Amino acid sequence: MQFSDIIGLTEVKQTLLNAYQRNHVAHAQLFLGKDGGGQLSMALAYATFLNCENKQTADSCGKCNACQKYNKLIHPDLHFVFPTFTSKDKAGSEAYLKEWRNFLGESSYSSFYDWTKFIEADNKQCLIPVQEGRNIIQNLSLKAYEGQYKTLIIWLPELMNVNAANAILKILEEPPEKTIFLMVSNSVDRMLATILSRTQMLNVRPFTDEEVREYLEKQGLTPEQAAQVALLAEGNLGEALRLSQDAQDDKQVMFRDWMRDCYRADLALLVKWSEKFGTLTKENQKAFVQYGLTMIRESFLYRYVGEKGIHLENEGLNFVQKFHVFIHERNIDRFVLAFNESYRHIERNANAKIMFLDLSLKSMAWLREK
Repeated sequence: MQFSDIIGLTEVKQTLLNAYQRNHVAHAQLFLGKDGGGQLSMALAYATFLNCENKQTADSCGKCNACQKYNKLIHPDLHFVFPTFTSKDKAGSEAYLKEWRNFLGESSYSSFYDWTKFIEADNKQCLIPVQEGRNIIQNLSLKAYEGQYKTLIIWLPELMNVNAANAILKILEEPPEKTIFLMVSNSVDRMLATILSRTQMLNVRPFTDEEVREYLEKQGLTPEQAAQVALLAEGNLGEALRLSQDAQDDKQVMFRDWMRDCYRADLALLVKWSEKFGTLTKENQKAFVQYGLTMIRESFLYRYVGEKGIHLENEGLNFVQKFHVFIHERNIDRFVLAFNESYRHIERNANAKIMFLDLSLKSMAWLREK
């Protein structure tokens, strides 16, 4: 992972580069950001840069022996600690390294929930157990094998067992020479104050819609598809990548035509719509409901604050300019409640045809209100 692999976040990259150039590399840093943000990618890129054998002005070279090993996550001076569950034949991060490397190989923007699904944790509790504290001390007590720095990346330290956190306090405060702790967190509320006080915090903001769109277009989505997904993702690149898998279904056209037929009060057509929605995958159904709710909210905003208050352009903006007259203070709450309930019903495996027909009939009544 290199800084150039991460879309945007220029200010965060520059902060890290400035620290290195001034010889102010903190031995314990906390990358804090929201779910689906760039904090894990940034920690990986920073670790790669620190041990690069041919550093460039603003990035690692990506070609040297160290960069190649970091890219494959197999450098002997790179260590990981992350939440796992204990089974009969596996315990601790080292036992799950193969799965972890494959997981990051797919995306470094995935969530904790994605990780639990990846390792098939089911309903088992995933955390960082006390044994990990002892492993950290053992692994970091030795000198670096090849690189300039020995680096430990702790993903989601807020899930660290209290005893494990207490076990690493001393080494965190007085680490061996050239040892770097990079903690990657989504929330510091559950972290021990004694851990926080020993780290230098770096806030990693969510991605902007423009950055998400740029990334998705590089992944092969059309500008229109990327714009739709970015609107729904709200800065969560992991969610954007999940939604992009279904981006070929033009939700904008589907929602527009569905709303038109709801307003026309053609019951036969609404039954056909419910059957069509019923053929979609569960994830597609959820994405469509989420998109519809977003468009309703954007239409309400457009009605009262105009174009400056929304995040749409091109066809999406054209739709809202016409649709906003049907969304007002007398029906917005009912729309939001109904769409949110539909989303929850889908998650609970409700009958999609019945649910969407019910939503269609409600929308028909509310759209026709004066």
